[in-house]
Amino acid sequence: MTQPTLALGPLLYNWSADRRRAFYCGIAEDSPFDVVYLGETVCGKREPLVADAMAEAAEVLSTAGKTVVLSTLALAVTESEVDALRGVAASAGEGFRVEANDAGALALLAGRPHRVGPYVNVYNEGTLTVLAERGAESVCLPWELSADSLARLAEAAGRLGMATEVQVFGRAPLAISARCYHARAHGLSKDGCRYVCGQDVEGMPVDTLDGAAFLRVNGTQTQADALTLLVREVPDLVAAGVTAFRLSPHDLDMGAAGRVYADLLAGRLDPVAAEDALFDLLDGRAAANGFYHGRDGAAWIAA
Repeated sequence: MTQPTLALGPLLYNWSADRRRAFYCGIAEDSPFDVVYLGETVCGKREPLVADAMAEAAEVLSTAGKTVVLSTLALAVTESEVDALRGVAASAGEGFRVEANDAGALALLAGRPHRVGPYVNVYNEGTLTVLAERGAESVCLPWELSADSLARLAEAAGRLGMATEVQVFGRAPLAISARCYHARAHGLSKDGCRYVCGQDVEGMPVDTLDGAAFLRVNGTQTQADALTLLVREVPDLVAAGVTAFRLSPHDLDMGAAGRVYADLLAGRLDPVAAEDALFDLLDGRAAANGFYHGRDGAAWIAA
């Protein structure tokens, strides 16, 4: 059996250009990630401000031997966003792979090799078959699937010659909107947002009326508050045929997090020790694995 690969997903938060440069230089220099996804998936307004930094990141990562994949918006609603989407799609096959995150990107990439991101609703074998026929070579399955669903889809993807990726680390995006609640919370409109989402490096916490942690608002995106953390589950996912594991960037030592998963996959760490090491890295952040176990997504199912 081929060793599964490790992937670092696209950055979901609005970090400054300098912060991004430092982050991706660190990933290039000292991390076990085989694949790194770059690109704005949340809000197209952010992209021009960091375009130079992200181009530099792509070059640095490629030079370091990482496979760079360009991710597209999960919801392109303005003319400029659609134009940007066309530009990214046009680069498919020119040294980069492209990950489609909505139906518009799928249409633009049809007939060319591409990847399918977790924002596309892939819930059954029929959908996988259609995607494969249109050129998809890899699919990152949605966050909310249970163990049984993941196993069935991984098996079907294998029959179709597709790679299967599962996110094992990071806050799960739950919804995305054409409106920006981050701006609204500061009394601003989306058009005049002043990029206030950049004030929250891991999104803006939203509590219930009783003061319990509930969600994160990240620009136009709503995320879970707890980080999805699948560790003890990884051996079963490997056995089911999952070929890649994705970590989503957060404001912590992502190189160290990647090394824990690399050691787990290589057998240098057992699942219990790996889970303990990752909880140390979370530094008090809540963890969740409920979706995988068929429970509410925010639940933590202990061993």
